Amino acid sequence: MQGERETVHAGLTDHQGRSSAAAEGVVHVAADGGVTATDDGGVPGTTDSAVRATAAGTVPGPRLAAAVVHAALLCYFLITTLNMLKGGPSATEVTVVLACMGAIYGIQLLHSAPHAARTSARRKTLTLGAQVLLTYLPLAAFGLYWGAMAGFLAGSILLLLPARWAWPLYGLVGMGFVIPPYLDGTELVHVIYMGQTTLLTGLVTFGLARLRQVILMLHETREELGRMAVTTERLRFARDLHDLLGYSLSAITLKGELVHRLIAKAPDRAAAEVGEILVISRQALADVRVVASGYRTLSLADEIRAARAGLAAAGMQVRGDVRPGPLDPDVDTVLATVLREAVTNILRHSSATYCRIDAVREGVRVRLTVTNDGVRPGYRDASPHGGSGLGNLELRLRAVGGSLTREDTSETFVLSAEAPAGRAGG
Repeated sequence: MQGERETVHAGLTDHQGRSSAAAEGVVHVAADGGVTATDDGGVPGTTDSAVRATAAGTVPGPRLAAAVVHAALLCYFLITTLNMLKGGPSATEVTVVLACMGAIYGIQLLHSAPHAARTSARRKTLTLGAQVLLTYLPLAAFGLYWGAMAGFLAGSILLLLPARWAWPLYGLVGMGFVIPPYLDGTELVHVIYMGQTTLLTGLVTFGLARLRQVILMLHETREELGRMAVTTERLRFARDLHDLLGYSLSAITLKGELVHRLIAKAPDRAAAEVGEILVISRQALADVRVVASGYRTLSLADEIRAARAGLAAAGMQVRGDVRPGPLDPDVDTVLATVLREAVTNILRHSSATYCRIDAVREGVRVRLTVTNDGVRPGYRDASPHGGSGLGNLELRLRAVGGSLTREDTSETFVLSAEAPAGRAGG
Protein backbone atom coordinates (compact mmCIF):
# COMPACT_ATOMS: atom_id res chain seq x y z
CA MET A 1 0.00 0.00 0.00
CA GLN A 2 2.82 2.41 0.83
CA GLY A 3 4.38 1.66 -2.54
CA GLU A 4 1.09 2.47 -4.24
CA ARG A 5 0.90 5.77 -2.42
CA GLU A 6 4.39 6.65 -3.56
CA THR A 7 3.31 5.83 -7.12
CA VAL A 8 0.29 8.14 -6.78
CA HIS A 9 2.53 10.88 -5.45
CA ALA A 10 4.99 10.47 -8.30
CA GLY A 11 2.22 10.39 -10.88
CA LEU A 12 0.59 13.55 -9.56
CA THR A 13 3.81 15.53 -9.40
CA ASP A 14 4.89 14.35 -12.84
CA HIS A 15 1.45 15.12 -14.22
CA GLN A 16 0.99 18.53 -12.60
CA GLY A 17 4.52 19.74 -12.04
CA ARG A 18 4.62 21.53 -15.39
CA SER A 19 2.26 24.20 -14.10
CA SER A 20 4.56 25.37 -11.31
CA ALA A 21 6.61 27.39 -13.77
CA ALA A 22 3.59 29.28 -15.06
CA ALA A 23 3.56 32.98 -14.45
CA GLU A 24 0.85 34.42 -12.23
CA GLY A 25 -1.46 36.50 -14.35
CA VAL A 26 -4.88 37.69 -15.27
CA VAL A 27 -6.45 37.77 -18.67
CA HIS A 28 -7.98 41.04 -19.82
CA VAL A 29 -10.19 41.23 -22.90
CA ALA A 30 -10.10 44.35 -25.02
CA ALA A 31 -13.03 45.68 -27.01
CA ASP A 32 -11.55 44.30 -30.21
CA GLY A 33 -11.50 40.80 -28.75
CA GLY A 34 -7.78 40.77 -27.99
CA VAL A 35 -6.58 38.90 -24.92
CA THR A 36 -3.57 39.95 -22.92
CA ALA A 37 -2.07 38.78 -19.63
CA THR A 38 -0.90 40.98 -16.79
CA ASP A 39 0.84 40.20 -13.53
CA ASP A 40 -1.72 41.48 -11.04
CA GLY A 41 -2.59 37.94 -9.98
CA GLY A 42 -6.32 38.46 -10.17
CA VAL A 43 -9.22 36.86 -11.93
CA PRO A 44 -9.91 37.76 -15.56
CA GLY A 45 -11.51 41.18 -15.95
CA THR A 46 -15.21 40.47 -16.28
CA THR A 47 -17.10 43.70 -15.58
CA ASP A 48 -18.89 45.85 -18.11
CA SER A 49 -16.98 48.87 -16.83
CA ALA A 50 -13.75 47.13 -17.78
CA VAL A 51 -15.08 46.65 -21.30
CA ARG A 52 -16.05 50.29 -21.53
CA ALA A 53 -12.64 51.32 -20.23
CA THR A 54 -10.85 49.33 -22.91
CA ALA A 55 -12.97 51.09 -25.56
CA ALA A 56 -12.44 54.55 -24.07
CA GLY A 57 -10.20 55.59 -26.95
CA THR A 58 -13.05 55.05 -29.43
CA VAL A 59 -15.78 57.02 -27.61
CA PRO A 60 -15.12 60.38 -29.40
CA GLY A 61 -16.05 58.79 -32.75
CA PRO A 62 -19.85 59.15 -32.47
CA ARG A 63 -19.48 62.58 -30.91
CA LEU A 64 -17.25 63.74 -33.72
CA ALA A 65 -19.74 62.42 -36.30
CA ALA A 66 -22.54 64.39 -34.61
CA ALA A 67 -20.36 67.51 -34.55
CA VAL A 68 -19.70 67.17 -38.31
CA VAL A 69 -23.45 66.98 -39.00
CA HIS A 70 -24.07 70.12 -36.93
CA ALA A 71 -21.20 71.98 -38.59
CA ALA A 72 -22.34 71.08 -42.11
CA LEU A 73 -25.92 72.20 -41.43
CA LEU A 74 -24.76 75.47 -39.89
CA CYS A 75 -22.49 76.18 -42.87
CA TYR A 76 -25.36 75.67 -45.31
CA PHE A 77 -27.63 77.91 -43.26
CA LEU A 78 -24.91 80.56 -43.05
CA ILE A 79 -24.51 80.56 -46.84
CA THR A 80 -28.26 80.94 -47.30
CA THR A 81 -28.32 83.80 -44.79
CA LEU A 82 -25.52 85.63 -46.58
CA ASN A 83 -27.31 85.21 -49.92
CA MET A 84 -30.51 86.57 -48.40
CA LEU A 85 -28.68 89.62 -46.98
CA LYS A 86 -27.45 90.56 -50.47
CA GLY A 87 -30.97 91.61 -51.36
CA GLY A 88 -31.13 94.19 -48.54
CA PRO A 89 -34.05 92.74 -46.58
CA SER A 90 -35.84 94.69 -43.90
CA ALA A 91 -35.48 93.95 -40.21
CA THR A 92 -38.84 92.18 -40.25
CA GLU A 93 -37.76 89.99 -43.16
CA VAL A 94 -34.48 89.14 -41.43
CA THR A 95 -36.40 88.14 -38.32
CA VAL A 96 -38.74 85.92 -40.32
CA VAL A 97 -35.79 84.35 -42.18
CA LEU A 98 -33.92 83.57 -38.97
CA ALA A 99 -37.06 82.15 -37.32
CA CYS A 100 -37.82 79.89 -40.28
CA MET A 101 -34.19 78.76 -40.49
CA GLY A 102 -34.13 77.99 -36.79
CA ALA A 103 -37.26 75.87 -37.14
CA ILE A 104 -35.86 74.02 -40.18
CA TYR A 105 -32.55 73.49 -38.37
CA GLY A 106 -34.30 71.91 -35.39
CA ILE A 107 -36.44 69.68 -37.63
CA GLN A 108 -33.39 68.66 -39.65
CA LEU A 109 -31.55 67.63 -36.48
CA LEU A 110 -34.50 65.41 -35.58
CA HIS A 111 -34.46 63.84 -39.04
CA SER A 112 -30.67 63.35 -38.94
CA ALA A 113 -30.71 61.54 -35.58
CA PRO A 114 -29.36 57.95 -35.77
CA HIS A 115 -32.73 56.29 -35.11
CA ALA A 116 -35.03 58.82 -36.78
CA ALA A 117 -36.23 56.30 -39.38
CA ARG A 118 -37.65 54.14 -36.56
CA THR A 119 -39.98 56.83 -35.24
CA SER A 120 -43.74 56.54 -35.65
CA ALA A 121 -45.45 57.34 -38.93
CA ARG A 122 -47.47 60.07 -37.19
CA ARG A 123 -44.33 61.86 -36.03
CA LYS A 124 -42.72 61.55 -39.46
CA THR A 125 -45.84 63.00 -41.07
CA LEU A 126 -45.91 65.97 -38.68
CA THR A 127 -42.22 66.86 -38.97
CA LEU A 128 -41.99 66.31 -42.73
CA GLY A 129 -45.20 68.30 -43.23
CA ALA A 130 -43.83 71.17 -41.17
CA GLN A 131 -40.59 71.11 -43.15
CA VAL A 132 -42.50 71.19 -46.46
CA LEU A 133 -44.40 74.29 -45.33
CA LEU A 134 -41.26 76.01 -44.04
CA THR A 135 -39.49 75.20 -47.31
CA TYR A 136 -42.05 76.35 -49.87
CA LEU A 137 -44.10 79.14 -48.22
CA PRO A 138 -41.16 81.56 -47.81
CA LEU A 139 -40.37 81.17 -51.55
CA ALA A 140 -43.11 83.66 -52.35
CA ALA A 141 -41.32 86.36 -50.37
CA PHE A 142 -37.67 85.48 -50.82
CA GLY A 143 -37.53 83.81 -54.23
CA LEU A 144 -34.78 81.45 -55.30
CA TYR A 145 -32.46 82.64 -52.54
CA TRP A 146 -34.60 80.53 -50.23
CA GLY A 147 -34.33 77.54 -52.56
CA ALA A 148 -31.35 76.08 -50.69
CA MET A 149 -33.77 75.01 -47.96
CA ALA A 150 -35.26 72.50 -50.41
CA GLY A 151 -32.00 70.53 -50.24
CA PHE A 152 -32.64 69.77 -46.57
CA LEU A 153 -36.17 68.66 -47.40
CA ALA A 154 -34.74 66.31 -50.04
CA GLY A 155 -32.28 64.89 -47.49
CA SER A 156 -35.05 64.38 -44.92
CA ILE A 157 -37.12 62.48 -47.47
CA LEU A 158 -34.19 60.11 -48.10
CA LEU A 159 -33.65 59.64 -44.38
CA LEU A 160 -37.23 58.97 -43.31
CA LEU A 161 -39.09 57.29 -46.15
CA PRO A 162 -38.71 53.82 -47.69
CA ALA A 163 -36.35 53.79 -50.68
CA ARG A 164 -39.08 53.04 -53.23
CA TRP A 165 -40.78 56.32 -52.30
CA ALA A 166 -37.81 58.36 -51.16
CA TRP A 167 -35.74 58.48 -54.34
CA PRO A 168 -38.58 59.47 -56.72
CA LEU A 169 -39.66 62.21 -54.26
CA TYR A 170 -36.05 63.32 -53.89
CA GLY A 171 -35.82 63.75 -57.67
CA LEU A 172 -39.19 65.55 -57.73
CA VAL A 173 -37.95 68.10 -55.18
CA GLY A 174 -34.90 68.75 -57.33
CA MET A 175 -36.97 69.11 -60.49
CA GLY A 176 -39.18 71.59 -58.64
CA PHE A 177 -36.29 74.03 -58.78
CA VAL A 178 -35.50 73.34 -62.43
CA ILE A 179 -38.72 73.21 -64.48
CA PRO A 180 -40.77 76.12 -62.99
CA PRO A 181 -37.89 78.64 -63.08
CA TYR A 182 -36.97 77.56 -66.60
CA LEU A 183 -40.54 77.99 -67.81
CA ASP A 184 -40.59 81.39 -66.08
CA GLY A 185 -37.65 82.54 -68.21
CA THR A 186 -34.80 82.19 -65.74
CA GLU A 187 -31.40 81.76 -67.33
CA LEU A 188 -30.49 78.14 -67.95
CA VAL A 189 -27.24 78.44 -65.99
CA HIS A 190 -29.13 79.61 -62.89
CA VAL A 191 -31.72 76.89 -63.33
CA ILE A 192 -29.08 74.15 -63.53
CA TYR A 193 -27.27 75.65 -60.55
CA MET A 194 -30.39 75.67 -58.40
CA GLY A 195 -31.35 72.10 -59.30
CA GLN A 196 -27.83 70.78 -58.78
CA THR A 197 -27.47 72.64 -55.47
CA THR A 198 -30.77 71.28 -54.18
CA LEU A 199 -29.93 67.68 -55.07
CA LEU A 200 -26.34 67.94 -53.80
CA THR A 201 -27.47 69.41 -50.47
CA GLY A 202 -29.91 66.54 -50.09
CA LEU A 203 -27.19 63.95 -50.79
CA VAL A 204 -24.75 65.61 -48.39
CA THR A 205 -27.38 65.77 -45.65
CA PHE A 206 -28.38 62.15 -46.23
CA GLY A 207 -24.77 60.93 -46.45
CA LEU A 208 -23.57 62.68 -43.28
CA ALA A 209 -26.57 61.47 -41.27
CA ARG A 210 -26.11 57.91 -42.50
CA LEU A 211 -22.37 58.07 -41.77
CA ARG A 212 -23.13 59.19 -38.23
CA GLN A 213 -25.52 56.26 -37.85
CA VAL A 214 -22.95 53.78 -39.20
CA ILE A 215 -20.26 55.11 -36.85
CA LEU A 216 -22.60 54.78 -33.88
CA MET A 217 -23.53 51.22 -34.88
CA LEU A 218 -19.84 50.37 -35.30
CA HIS A 219 -18.99 51.53 -31.81
CA GLU A 220 -22.00 49.81 -30.28
CA THR A 221 -20.95 46.63 -32.08
CA ARG A 222 -17.38 46.93 -30.80
CA GLU A 223 -18.65 47.30 -27.24
CA GLU A 224 -20.89 44.27 -27.71
CA LEU A 225 -17.93 42.30 -29.09
CA GLY A 226 -15.99 43.33 -26.00
CA ARG A 227 -18.76 42.00 -23.75
CA MET A 228 -18.91 38.79 -25.79
CA ALA A 229 -15.15 38.40 -25.47
CA VAL A 230 -15.43 38.82 -21.71
CA THR A 231 -18.20 36.22 -21.61
CA THR A 232 -16.10 33.84 -23.71
CA GLU A 233 -13.18 34.34 -21.33
CA ARG A 234 -15.41 33.66 -18.35
CA LEU A 235 -16.54 30.39 -19.94
CA ARG A 236 -12.94 29.42 -20.76
CA PHE A 237 -11.88 30.18 -17.21
CA ALA A 238 -14.80 28.18 -15.79
CA ARG A 239 -14.14 25.18 -18.07
CA ASP A 240 -10.42 25.14 -17.34
CA LEU A 241 -11.01 25.56 -13.63
CA HIS A 242 -13.49 22.66 -13.63
CA ASP A 243 -11.21 20.41 -15.67
CA LEU A 244 -8.10 21.22 -13.65
CA LEU A 245 -9.49 21.23 -10.14
CA GLY A 246 -12.03 18.43 -10.51
CA TYR A 247 -9.35 15.74 -10.47
CA SER A 248 -7.22 17.44 -7.80
CA LEU A 249 -10.14 18.01 -5.44
CA SER A 250 -11.38 14.46 -5.95
CA ALA A 251 -7.92 13.13 -5.09
CA ILE A 252 -7.82 15.36 -1.99
CA THR A 253 -11.26 14.08 -0.94
CA LEU A 254 -10.21 10.47 -1.47
CA LYS A 255 -7.05 10.90 0.57
CA GLY A 256 -8.86 12.92 3.22
CA GLU A 257 -11.27 10.02 3.73
CA LEU A 258 -8.29 7.67 3.95
CA VAL A 259 -6.64 9.89 6.56
CA HIS A 260 -9.88 9.93 8.56
CA ARG A 261 -9.83 6.13 8.69
CA LEU A 262 -6.09 5.85 9.45
CA ILE A 263 -5.59 8.65 11.97
CA ALA A 264 -6.55 6.51 14.96
CA LYS A 265 -5.10 3.17 13.80
CA ALA A 266 -1.98 4.23 11.90
CA PRO A 267 -1.01 7.86 12.64
CA ASP A 268 2.30 7.59 10.74
CA ARG A 269 0.54 6.51 7.54
CA ALA A 270 -2.07 9.20 8.10
CA ALA A 271 0.69 11.81 8.38
CA ALA A 272 2.19 10.59 5.10
CA GLU A 273 -1.19 10.90 3.39
CA VAL A 274 -1.58 14.44 4.76
CA GLY A 275 1.79 15.29 3.18
CA GLU A 276 0.53 14.05 -0.18
CA ILE A 277 -2.65 16.11 0.23
CA LEU A 278 -0.48 19.20 0.71
CA VAL A 279 1.46 18.40 -2.47
CA ILE A 280 -1.75 18.00 -4.49
CA SER A 281 -3.23 21.22 -3.08
CA ARG A 282 -0.09 23.19 -3.95
CA GLN A 283 -0.16 21.85 -7.47
CA ALA A 284 -3.87 22.71 -7.71
CA LEU A 285 -2.99 26.29 -6.79
CA ALA A 286 -0.31 26.32 -9.48
CA ASP A 287 -2.86 25.01 -11.98
CA VAL A 288 -5.22 27.86 -11.12
CA ARG A 289 -2.43 30.30 -11.91
CA VAL A 290 -1.89 28.57 -15.23
CA VAL A 291 -5.59 29.02 -16.04
CA ALA A 292 -5.32 32.72 -15.23
CA SER A 293 -2.29 33.06 -17.51
CA GLY A 294 -4.42 31.76 -20.39
CA TYR A 295 -1.94 29.10 -21.56
CA ARG A 296 -1.95 25.48 -20.50
CA THR A 297 -0.87 22.25 -22.19
CA LEU A 298 -1.33 18.68 -21.01
CA SER A 299 0.08 15.38 -22.18
CA LEU A 300 -2.16 12.36 -22.76
CA ALA A 301 0.71 10.01 -21.91
CA ASP A 302 1.35 11.79 -18.60
CA GLU A 303 -2.35 11.84 -17.83
CA ILE A 304 -2.67 8.09 -18.47
CA ARG A 305 0.18 7.37 -16.03
CA ALA A 306 -1.38 9.62 -13.37
CA ALA A 307 -4.84 8.12 -13.96
CA ARG A 308 -3.55 4.56 -13.59
CA ALA A 309 -1.84 5.46 -10.35
CA GLY A 310 -4.84 7.31 -8.92
CA LEU A 311 -7.34 4.58 -9.82
CA ALA A 312 -5.05 1.88 -8.48
CA ALA A 313 -4.71 3.78 -5.21
CA ALA A 314 -8.51 3.76 -4.98
CA GLY A 315 -8.42 -0.04 -5.17
CA MET A 316 -9.42 -0.52 -8.82
CA GLN A 317 -7.98 -2.86 -11.40
CA VAL A 318 -6.63 -0.85 -14.32
CA ARG A 319 -6.01 -2.27 -17.78
CA GLY A 320 -5.57 -0.75 -21.19
CA ASP A 321 -3.98 -0.53 -24.61
CA VAL A 322 -2.04 2.69 -25.08
CA ARG A 323 -0.71 3.37 -28.60
CA PRO A 324 -1.74 6.92 -29.52
CA GLY A 325 1.40 7.85 -31.46
CA PRO A 326 2.50 11.48 -31.91
CA LEU A 327 -0.30 14.00 -31.45
CA ASP A 328 -0.89 17.63 -32.23
CA PRO A 329 -0.35 19.62 -28.98
CA ASP A 330 -3.93 20.94 -28.98
CA VAL A 331 -5.39 17.47 -29.56
CA ASP A 332 -3.02 16.04 -26.93
CA THR A 333 -4.27 18.59 -24.39
CA VAL A 334 -7.95 17.99 -25.19
CA LEU A 335 -7.67 14.19 -24.94
CA ALA A 336 -5.73 14.54 -21.69
CA THR A 337 -8.53 16.75 -20.39
CA VAL A 338 -11.10 14.15 -21.42
CA LEU A 339 -9.24 11.45 -19.52
CA ARG A 340 -8.86 13.66 -16.47
CA GLU A 341 -12.61 14.36 -16.41
CA ALA A 342 -13.43 10.68 -16.89
CA VAL A 343 -11.18 9.67 -13.98
CA THR A 344 -12.63 12.46 -11.84
CA ASN A 345 -16.15 11.19 -12.47
CA ILE A 346 -15.15 7.61 -11.68
CA LEU A 347 -13.60 8.68 -8.36
CA ARG A 348 -16.52 10.93 -7.42
CA HIS A 349 -19.64 9.28 -8.79
CA SER A 350 -19.07 5.56 -9.28
CA SER A 351 -18.40 2.41 -7.28
CA ALA A 352 -16.11 0.92 -9.92
CA THR A 353 -13.76 -1.95 -9.23
CA TYR A 354 -12.41 -2.14 -12.77
CA CYS A 355 -11.37 0.48 -15.32
CA ARG A 356 -9.94 0.11 -18.81
CA ILE A 357 -8.15 2.97 -20.59
CA ASP A 358 -7.45 2.59 -24.32
CA ALA A 359 -5.76 5.19 -26.52
CA VAL A 360 -5.24 3.83 -30.02
CA ARG A 361 -4.28 5.44 -33.32
CA GLU A 362 -6.65 4.54 -36.17
CA GLY A 363 -5.27 5.95 -39.41
CA VAL A 364 -5.19 9.72 -39.14
CA ARG A 365 -7.39 9.75 -36.05
CA VAL A 366 -6.89 8.73 -32.45
CA ARG A 367 -9.54 7.26 -30.17
CA LEU A 368 -9.54 7.41 -26.38
CA THR A 369 -11.92 5.04 -24.58
CA VAL A 370 -12.50 4.82 -20.82
CA THR A 371 -14.61 1.91 -19.59
CA ASN A 372 -15.60 1.17 -15.99
CA ASP A 373 -18.02 -1.12 -14.17
CA GLY A 374 -19.12 1.38 -11.55
CA VAL A 375 -22.51 2.22 -12.99
CA ARG A 376 -25.11 3.30 -10.44
CA PRO A 377 -28.61 2.79 -11.93
CA GLY A 378 -30.58 6.03 -11.90
CA TYR A 379 -27.73 8.00 -10.31
CA ARG A 380 -27.83 11.77 -10.60
CA ASP A 381 -25.55 14.19 -8.82
CA ALA A 382 -27.81 15.98 -6.34
CA SER A 383 -25.25 18.75 -5.71
CA PRO A 384 -26.29 22.17 -7.06
CA HIS A 385 -22.68 22.51 -8.20
CA GLY A 386 -22.39 19.15 -9.87
CA GLY A 387 -20.74 20.75 -12.89
CA SER A 388 -21.07 20.23 -16.62
CA GLY A 389 -17.84 18.42 -17.38
CA LEU A 390 -19.03 16.27 -20.28
CA GLY A 391 -20.65 19.26 -21.95
CA ASN A 392 -17.36 21.15 -21.68
CA LEU A 393 -15.52 18.19 -23.19
CA GLU A 394 -17.87 18.10 -26.18
CA LEU A 395 -17.12 21.78 -26.85
CA ARG A 396 -13.38 21.22 -26.59
CA LEU A 397 -13.44 18.22 -28.93
CA ARG A 398 -15.53 20.01 -31.54
CA ALA A 399 -12.96 22.81 -31.52
CA VAL A 400 -10.27 20.36 -32.71
CA GLY A 401 -12.50 18.44 -35.12
CA GLY A 402 -13.33 15.61 -32.73
CA SER A 403 -16.40 14.10 -31.09
CA LEU A 404 -17.48 12.59 -27.77
CA THR A 405 -19.78 9.61 -27.30
CA ARG A 406 -20.98 7.76 -24.21
CA GLU A 407 -22.63 4.40 -23.70
CA ASP A 408 -24.37 3.57 -20.46
CA THR A 409 -25.49 -0.02 -19.89
CA SER A 410 -26.63 -1.84 -16.79
CA GLU A 411 -23.07 -3.05 -16.18
CA THR A 412 -20.60 -0.61 -17.71
CA PHE A 413 -20.15 3.00 -18.66
CA VAL A 414 -18.05 3.76 -21.75
CA LEU A 415 -16.78 7.21 -22.63
CA SER A 416 -15.15 7.55 -26.06
CA ALA A 417 -13.37 10.56 -27.52
CA GLU A 418 -12.18 10.65 -31.11
CA ALA A 419 -10.12 13.36 -32.80
CA PRO A 420 -7.68 13.84 -35.66
CA ALA A 421 -4.11 13.12 -34.62
CA GLY A 422 -3.36 16.56 -36.08
CA ARG A 423 -5.70 19.56 -35.92
CA ALA A 424 -8.48 19.49 -38.51
CA GLY A 425 -7.36 21.52 -41.47
CA GLY A 426 -3.83 21.75 -40.06
